[in-house]
This record gives sequence, structure tokens and C-alpha cells, in this order.
Amino acid sequence: MATDARLQRPVDIASLAAFRVAFGALLLGAALRYFAHGWIAEYFLIPRHFFKYWGLTWVQPWPGVGMYLHFGLMALCALGVLLGYRYRLCIVGYGLLFVYAHLIDKTNYLNHYYLVTCVCGLMAWMPLAGAWSLDAQRDPRRARASVPSWMLWALRAQFGLVYLFGGIAKLNGDWLWRAQPLSLWLARNSDLPLLGPWLARPSTAFVMSWGGALFDLSVVPLLSWRRTRPFAFAALLGFHLLTARLFAIGLFPYFMIAGASLFFAPDWPRKLLARLGRMSRADVPSPGVVSHCGPATWLLAAYFAVQLLVPLRHWLYPGEPCWSEQGFRYSWNVMLMEKNGSVDFRVREPRSGRQFLVSPRDYFTAYQTAMMSGQPDMVLEAAHVIAADFRARGVVEPAVYADAFASLNGRPMQRLLDPRVDLAREADGLSNKPWILPMTAQPEARVASFARSTP
Repeated sequence: MATDARLQRPVDIASLAAFRVAFGALLLGAALRYFAHGWIAEYFLIPRHFFKYWGLTWVQPWPGVGMYLHFGLMALCALGVLLGYRYRLCIVGYGLLFVYAHLIDKTNYLNHYYLVTCVCGLMAWMPLAGAWSLDAQRDPRRARASVPSWMLWALRAQFGLVYLFGGIAKLNGDWLWRAQPLSLWLARNSDLPLLGPWLARPSTAFVMSWGGALFDLSVVPLLSWRRTRPFAFAALLGFHLLTARLFAIGLFPYFMIAGASLFFAPDWPRKLLARLGRMSRADVPSPGVVSHCGPATWLLAAYFAVQLLVPLRHWLYPGEPCWSEQGFRYSWNVMLMEKNGSVDFRVREPRSGRQFLVSPRDYFTAYQTAMMSGQPDMVLEAAHVIAADFRARGVVEPAVYADAFASLNGRPMQRLLDPRVDLAREADGLSNKPWILPMTAQPEARVASFARSTP
């Protein structure tokens, strides 16, 4: 009961309303980027095959102009979240449209897409249009000065988990003792004015690797303590703006900056606006009544239990998770690896002994091929696509073998999959995949070409 009472304690809605505005603006930018960069056609219209998440093969792109309408509707929903117009409908609508679009093709997975999904899901339960919104202006009964504290703490915890597991994941030999993959990435920025020569130094990569791990593990406690909060936020701002400049990681840094603002006192936007002369005490609505809702405690406990357990599931699989990628997704493995891959397929008809050499470029786009080549579950799915095609062309019970090689964080290429295993007979799922070969110790060597990196 005491815990439930603390979760229901009223807090100022101001910081949550400000976060809603910032988050809505970022969602709008995320949707419009697909139009601006031509990604709708590139990712959803041009490919002939799509890599499916296990159990979600039914998710398909809309035909014709359907995907353009899909992302257009996402942009409208994002604008509704930003303005607080029909907020609940818009945040739920954006979340569902966003999830559907990114379940179409596993190729496009990014950590911050998962973060957006989680945050939209949490915000759908929160009346964050109670302040600074068109909904509150249209209907003053919806205006509120406070919300239960669990809403603020739930969003804080969601962003905090990204830092926590991102920091834990960096406590490995590649990150700490080889300064990889930062050594590879920083070297690509050696032509920058002023910073370039420093970034090319090996010592810089080691300093940034250790500093990045320390930052991820300490920033949430430092943001949570009032005395260190301003310094922690300044460091966070510099860290994310620097990574946004140096690495191609999309809107992820800006989502994290918006989330970090939630760690300040709940009334910080009102105080800021008052200092700027834009708000007086008369502008603050009277506090609403916060209802007592026991089930919220249990629902939050169940949700965050899942959030804590899912990133740990890689311990159920043998080997290095960055190599096998079993239990890798949805685990906040942020900026943890660069992985090159190369794969070709051999198709054999057992009865006749006929063999065919197959390039994945015959079935997938260049981007899909690059992303698939180093990910065993996607190589498996590619093998099934090839097997289905050869069956349709009259080959009886085709066996499909993969000559798959990969390089992780600058190591020389080595075999990723057992070339003797007929992947057409293997099934995807949650169980261990014994046909993934273990990564062997190799002398360090740099990889010339770039294929895949995280986030």
C-alpha cells in the first residue's frame, strides 16, 4: 500500500507536457525523414522479399501508394501529439502505425525504433495533453496541473534502462581493451577540422571507450541527484551532440536528450517560463484530483520485469552475442559493434546431384544483402526464400547451403555458419542455433569496407 501511495502521489504535469511536445516534434521529424530521403520506396516498395520477425510473417507493406499514406498518417498523428490535439488517439495511432511499418522488414531494426515503441506504449496510458495542448484549450475540463508520480517515474525508468544496459554491454574486451568499434569509427572522421587529428589517435578511442562506458553507467544516478543534475545534463548534452555529429545514428541522440529532461524537477518548465516572463501563477490550472488505482502498481511491475529480463536473455545462448546475435535485439546494445558480412548460397538437388551457385543480390536489395550477410537468422530466412524459388522452378527438395563469413569489430573474416548444414531444413525460433560457428581468436586486422553497425 505504501508503494502504491507513492506511485499515486501528485506531481506537476509541466515536465511531462514539455516532453510530449519535444517527443511529438521528434516523431514528426522521424516520419518526414522517410519522405525527404526516399526511404519509403527504398525500404518498402523496391524490395521483392522482406525479412520477417519470427511469428510475424503476415505483416506486409501496403500496395500502391499505401505506404506513402501510412507515413503521411504517421506524420499527422505526430503533429497531434506535439500540439496535444486528440492526443490519446494520436499517440496510440502513431505507435501502431510505427510498429507495423518496422515489423515489415527486420532489415531496418534499430535500437531507437524499439525505444520509440516502448515510450509510445507508456504515453498511451498518460493524460499528457492536460497542459499546453489544444485539447485542454478546447475543453478546460481536461486541463490539469498534476498527474500521478508513476507516470513520470515510468518514463524516467524507460530511458534509464537504455543507459543501464548500454553501459553493461560495453563491459567487454572489445570495447574496453581494443577500443573497438570506436577506433574504426573515429578514424573515419580524421578529416574533420581541428578535431580530426585527435580522433585519429588510438589513445582517443580508448579514452572515449572507457568514458562512454562510465557515462552510460553513471549518468542516471547523477541525473537523479539534485546537486549533480545540472553537470550530468550538460555532460549528457555534449555527449549526445558529439555522437550525433560523429556517427550516423539518426535521431537517437535527440530522443535521449528529450528523455533526460524528465529527470529535472517536475515543475522546471513553469519556472523557466516564469523567468522568461512568459507565464505567471495565474496561468497554472488548479490541481486535479488524482485517483487511487492499485492495478497500476502491478502493471508497472510486470512491464518493467519484462524490460529487465529481455536484455539478459543472451545468457541463455552460448558464445558471443555480437557474433551469433542470439538474444541481441531489444537488449539496448547501443553502438556496440561493427560487423561485416559476406554470403553466397549453394543449392543442390539431392536426386540428380545438380548444383547451383546463387548470389543473394538476385533476391534482395544491396542494403538488405549487406544487413543480412552478418546476421544468422536473416541468412536462414534468405535460404528459405531461395529454396522456395527453386522449388517453384522445378527443383525437387532443394538443399541450400551458405558460405557465410563475417568480421566483428575489425577482426579478419572467418566462417559464420556451418557450410555443411542444409538451411532449408532448419527452422527459425527461440532455441539455440548450433549451425552458427563460434568466433575464434584471430590476430587483429582492420576491415576495409563498412557493412553494419549498431545502434
